[in-house]
Amino acid sequence: MTIFSITAFAILVSVAMALARAILGPTAYDRILSANAIGTKTVLLIAVVGFMNGRPDFLDLALVYSLMNFIGTIAVLKYFKFGTLRGGLSDTRDKDL
Repeated sequence: MTIFSITAFAILVSVAMALARAILGPTAYDRILSANAIGTKTVLLIAVVGFMNGRPDFLDLALVYSLMNFIGTIAVLKYFKFGTLRGGLSDTRDKDL
């Protein structure tokens, strides 16, 4: 039980450092990367808390959260690159021709 508590505390400290990077990041991509890191650390924290409480079914919640984190990061990056979430890469190829 003590190892799980120490691990949870270490994850919370690393989330705080990633939050500081998200606030102080010089570019938007630094902020996106730190937000993705916070999401990944949250998945780890959910898994650790699940094992601390004897509820391994929290792993299902952690998997769903990790998928949402991944899809959200891809959506934000696409928005920053193309300015919209509609359409695909074919819009940029037509402009080059």
